[in-house]
Amino acid sequence: MSERLVIIGAPSSAGAYAPGQEKAPAALRASGLLQFLSARGVTVDDLGDVAGFRWRADKVTPRAMNATAASMVAKATAERVASALAADAAVLVLGGDCTVELGTVAGALRGTQSVGLVYIDLDTDLNTPEITQDGALDWMGVAHMLGVEGTVPQLAALGPRVPMLRPDQVLFFANDNVEPFERQVIDALGITEVRLAEVAAHPSSAAQAVATGWARQFERLLVHLDLDVLDFVDMPLAENNRRNVGLRFEQLMAAVRPLLCAPNWAALTVCELNPDHGEIDGSTLRTFAGAMADALAASSRWQS
Repeated sequence: MSERLVIIGAPSSAGAYAPGQEKAPAALRASGLLQFLSARGVTVDDLGDVAGFRWRADKVTPRAMNATAASMVAKATAERVASALAADAAVLVLGGDCTVELGTVAGALRGTQSVGLVYIDLDTDLNTPEITQDGALDWMGVAHMLGVEGTVPQLAALGPRVPMLRPDQVLFFANDNVEPFERQVIDALGITEVRLAEVAAHPSSAAQAVATGWARQFERLLVHLDLDVLDFVDMPLAENNRRNVGLRFEQLMAAVRPLLCAPNWAALTVCELNPDHGEIDGSTLRTFAGAMADALAASSRWQS
């Protein structure tokens, strides 16, 4: 049983559509996240940030922009995640864009091949540079974990094996925006899904079913939280400003808690948060940080 929560910042928007997410780790710390956790009885060990990267237009490789920078951030994240998990700590990774998850997965795989990933996101991130022209790698992260044909080798090979994950090791949670190519991949590989409508209707019970069912087969359970899953009007924090689409904040937090309470939960990665999108007085970020601290504090990892 772990008594520590290790926090790792990955201040990178390398794989994003524009700058912003690289500010998130510092903004979350400034919002009081660590103090909220400590006040709830969680022993926090903040390892600081890995070297980050601010998005810039990559005109040399426009269909896979900033791949080298994204790879460097993910590799550094993997090293710190692997070290923390080896010491039996739980991990909170503060991203950053979604390519940071490649580092969390690669790090978790260092200790065991029995890793399951619950991917909370309105999107499924199964695109490849050959399929989409926009070049944003944060829309392609899961494709690289699964080694889908046409992905960037330096990203797909970040872990101790290629592909990093098998299809049965990924579960899409609250997904709704699925491109035709992505649907073909999901159906062909048989990836498990708990779609948005089901989560919105019964957020806590949908997550509890995952935690006590699908997730139990793995030694380490990873949770990826892309704030793009939120309805931007209800909680304006995400990089993507889709309105009247997605989960309300209360629904998301009701779903996150059972996953973090799973006895095999090992790491949570928070991605796609743009601090500039919340209220100017910081109240939106403080609300988020307080709710995340509540959910993390409920984990069985800290219970005696």
